[in-house]
Amino acid sequence: MLVNARDMLLKARDGRYAVAQININNLEWTKAVLQTAEELKNPVILGVSEGAGKYMAGFGTVTAMVREMDKFLGITVPVALHLDHGTYEGCLACVEAGFTSIMFDGSHFPIDENMQKTTELVKLAHDRGMSIEAEVGAIGGEEDGVIGGGEVADPQECKAIADLGIDFLAAGIGNIHGVYPENWKGLDFDALDRIHQATGGIPLVLHGGTGIPEDMIKKAISLGVSKINVNTECQLSFAAGVRKYIEEGKDLSGKGFDPRKLLEPGVNAIKDTCKEKFGIFGSIGNA
Repeated sequence: MLVNARDMLLKARDGRYAVAQININNLEWTKAVLQTAEELKNPVILGVSEGAGKYMAGFGTVTAMVREMDKFLGITVPVALHLDHGTYEGCLACVEAGFTSIMFDGSHFPIDENMQKTTELVKLAHDRGMSIEAEVGAIGGEEDGVIGGGEVADPQECKAIADLGIDFLAAGIGNIHGVYPENWKGLDFDALDRIHQATGGIPLVLHGGTGIPEDMIKKAISLGVSKINVNTECQLSFAAGVRKYIEEGKDLSGKGFDPRKLLEPGVNAIKDTCKEKFGIFGSIGNA
């Protein structure tokens, strides 16, 4: 059931759990996430980066695939199709392509320019019944060519962006895209608490959900985080599943080279990762 993400995140905020954004990269990824969400009666957000959209032959192709798969599989749980770390131009393209939600990442702009562009996109998204996420501060590391320095967001800048009418806010609190280094200092919960207090209860977003310890996840949720993004962990588990299949020589037995068989261990690994994350985030059964 394709919807925007607004209501599912407000419900998560009030219920003290978080909805997972699982980034998708192809048909197998999408099917695995949807089937797992339906099995566990779990709301979910399908994240699509601009690079992944291009890889999948354009945002229009992605929208068509997700909508048709949603119908074919008989998905009844709330599903949002969401642009991840979008440019201004990428947001416009996803609005036209029929996404149900967008993220505008203006964090690398001066705050005034971030606010100006966000204001324009809020009106455009809401006129189309879409939800919109914005970002203040920066998420550390690199994802799909987007590089952030890991700057902790300023609470007053967060309030200024939140007051523009966005539906949820990503704020840098020391989180990092990709695998966390051994010397990572952890999430800045003091900053998160100040941001939560300043923004009046707007659902907050934690990017870089791969590898954050469970106790930190639960504390972040208690301080207003209602959406947590997971990408790298699914990529790693998918790769490990396929690698094991090939290393065991199963691709050389019978028709084991058939892509449907070759990729199945990776698909099952994605499902297992989703189940684990949905459980930690507390969202199972909350569709």
